[in-house]
Amino acid sequence: MKTIYKSLIAICIFATLVGCDDELSKEPIGLLTLDQIDTSPTIGTLESSVSSSYQLLSSSLNIIGEWEWDDGTVLRNDFILQDIASNDMNKKWNPDGDQAWMDEISTFSFTPDNGAFNGIWLYDYEGINRINLAISYLANAEITQSVGITDARKNQLLGEAYFLRAFYYFDLVNNFGDVPLLTIPLESFDQAFDVAVRVPATEIRGQINSDLSEAKGLLPNSKYPSADEPWRASKGAVIALQAKVALFNEDWSAVISLVSELDDLGYYSLNANYFDSFDVTKEFAENEVIFAYDHISDQVPRKGNGLCALIGWGFIAPSDNFINAFEANDPRLLYTVDVANQNVSKLLGNTVGDNKGNDDAPSNKIFIRYADVLLWKAEALNETGDYSGAIDIINNIRNRARTSPTADGSTIPPGTLVDRPSSTDVAQIKEWLMSERRVELGFESQRFNDLKRWGIAKSFLTGLGRNFQDRNYLYPIPQGEVDKSGGTITQNSGY
Repeated sequence: MKTIYKSLIAICIFATLVGCDDELSKEPIGLLTLDQIDTSPTIGTLESSVSSSYQLLSSSLNIIGEWEWDDGTVLRNDFILQDIASNDMNKKWNPDGDQAWMDEISTFSFTPDNGAFNGIWLYDYEGINRINLAISYLANAEITQSVGITDARKNQLLGEAYFLRAFYYFDLVNNFGDVPLLTIPLESFDQAFDVAVRVPATEIRGQINSDLSEAKGLLPNSKYPSADEPWRASKGAVIALQAKVALFNEDWSAVISLVSELDDLGYYSLNANYFDSFDVTKEFAENEVIFAYDHISDQVPRKGNGLCALIGWGFIAPSDNFINAFEANDPRLLYTVDVANQNVSKLLGNTVGDNKGNDDAPSNKIFIRYADVLLWKAEALNETGDYSGAIDIINNIRNRARTSPTADGSTIPPGTLVDRPSSTDVAQIKEWLMSERRVELGFESQRFNDLKRWGIAKSFLTGLGRNFQDRNYLYPIPQGEVDKSGGTITQNSGY
């Protein structure tokens, strides 16, 4: 029982969903069961401690809680905080009062009590909490020797754990700025309150970089760390996340170097067909996806993509502004969303509406793919004066789009998505790049972070009639966290 106590103590401090007594009385979903817990961990304990840490990246329903919509915990909220906030996505095809807290994100009329912030905070910190427990096992030589795990497997699992902790903290720092930093399992309530204080974002980024450096040195030099478990985080995923961190820090030379390092692995390329990255029948059999959560139907506990259920309830629709961002006859539009049939094909995993309304769908949730990485490099090249290199990458992305077979079998007319011409105008090239990122990565929960890091969120969103203010470059800390901490967790400015 001691391990259960350790693994849930942070939830009692950071969660806004339920009180501590309620949470401690519940067996954690997908975590270690009571009959697995004793003072002598097994290989199964070590394996489970890492595998369960991926779960908070999923779109499965009710990973935390049970249909607590207003608390933002029915499923992971990236699509709300990124796609809806950026005005690429509307809550529903037919506007109504259902889940009005989602509309508040779209209009920037939210308060710190909005469940979207509670949800993502809780998901990320629960993931970190599980990871810290896993690392405490795997970094303990006495434990790993006693259970008989091989060095290769231990290093792989530990590398995955460091990657996942960096991933969760990267999400937190981008959403909230300064946040509490937890790197060890908590032993007591006193210790929990001691760490319930925000540390500077620079320190969080330092921890992210440290974790990714550790992960890169531990993971094997292979496309998948385990041939029979391709869903696990790989060295390629680590390098890609390092490049993304550098991008957000505007460390352009590091972005270029890291993407080159990723290319040297030889595992990733643009798929010939744009939709292959999202096709549920081609998961882990294509060359573009670098990191994704592996949704699988008919598992206990469930691992299906619950976001597909929301699509069946009329949620997740494109804004007119998003649709109008596509050039004429761009096949990526229909692959992203079929307006006529109200299908979000990219999320459903097919172009015929299968899985719509399925709360246990098998379509994966993609976090990093190679097209995204290439556009990071294009941005860095443009910022460092290699204009032709940046334009070449943009044109490669456009060429793949216009040469992909269409979702409806139609013929793409000549002159579709013509190459961008030569230019040395850094502002013009950046405009091309920003436009390309929007249509290439639509509904992949990248857009709002892009608007913020480019510094154009306010001008873009106010131009669309949204009430975006300077304070909204960071989301508010969930008010419940501020209240429970007695004020040691402070609120972001303006909220």
